[in-house]
Amino acid sequence: MKPYPDREDGKRVWLSQDEIEMVIDEAEDTEQEIAFKLGAQCGLRRKEIARVRVKDIVTDEKGHYHLRVWEDYAKHDHYREPPVPDSVANKVEAMADFGDLDDNDQIIDYTDKTVYRWLMRATARLEAETGDEGWDRVDVHDLRRSWATHILGQGVLPSVVMSWGGWKDWETFRRHYLGEFSPEVLEREREKVEFYADGDPLDAQPTANTTVPTSGGHYADD
Repeated sequence: MKPYPDREDGKRVWLSQDEIEMVIDEAEDTEQEIAFKLGAQCGLRRKEIARVRVKDIVTDEKGHYHLRVWEDYAKHDHYREPPVPDSVANKVEAMADFGDLDDNDQIIDYTDKTVYRWLMRATARLEAETGDEGWDRVDVHDLRRSWATHILGQGVLPSVVMSWGGWKDWETFRRHYLGEFSPEVLEREREKVEFYADGDPLDAQPTANTTVPTSGGHYADD
């Protein structure tokens, strides 16, 4: 968790993939599961989650699923196509096949405020189960934030992440995302440090002290 740079309230939260799965497992029905995945695995904003229609899920020439996102549905402005997990696409196709949804129907037949309430109920249960008060800080946007940081850590090009997520300003994206790391990346880096890794740190071989003292005899600490 980190504070917002321009706000005094709230925290920015990055969830690990295990924590994302915990959120998804708290979904009370299929619609909630799809809503959580659209945020955490497709990078959709809260309002976008509530607007996705059945026909917005498409396949490319290799059979990979993508999601057509119009940031302004009235003007059909700022179009993008983030990938969609098979688990989401298959559930939506099944709902359409059984007649629950038509092509023009919205997959989530609720407002974005309802999506927010779903997540608040899920995280409240997780806080009660785990005793971790950090769950109380999680917002729908943190699902999108965690998605972007995770795929950056997996090696996806920043320009591709911007394209999938709909970021248009490079400086804003660089400031808010390129300087942050997913919990998985932080754990990977932690394991590189002998005294953080599993085992007795005293077993590690000492290394030469290469710190250079300043002219006054004190060691530089910058």
